[in-house]
Amino acid sequence: MSELALACDLSLSGMTRLVTRLEAGGLVERVQCAEDARGYKAVLTDAGLARLEEAYPSHLAGIRRHIVDHVDPAALPVLTQTMERIGVPAAEIIRSNARS
Repeated sequence: MSELALACDLSLSGMTRLVTRLEAGGLVERVQCAEDARGYKAVLTDAGLARLEEAYPSHLAGIRRHIVDHVDPAALPVLTQTMERIGVPAAEIIRSNARS
């Protein structure tokens, strides 16, 4: 939970409240950490994955409309590099959690 809170720039208590709401909606479930029996991981359920897949097209369209469409085409490689640097920490956390 603390890694997820850090990746999302939320306090641990804020992340816990968010996960509680997502869990109540059947979108995630808490799974006890194998490495630390005191901790839990938030794991996407099948319903959560379906919701994510449903939201993806409109989310992507919103990013295009609010950001990409306002960038000069010549500057898109710089934007791409910047976004990749921003996304690396979150992607690394997701990959490391998927392996455990």
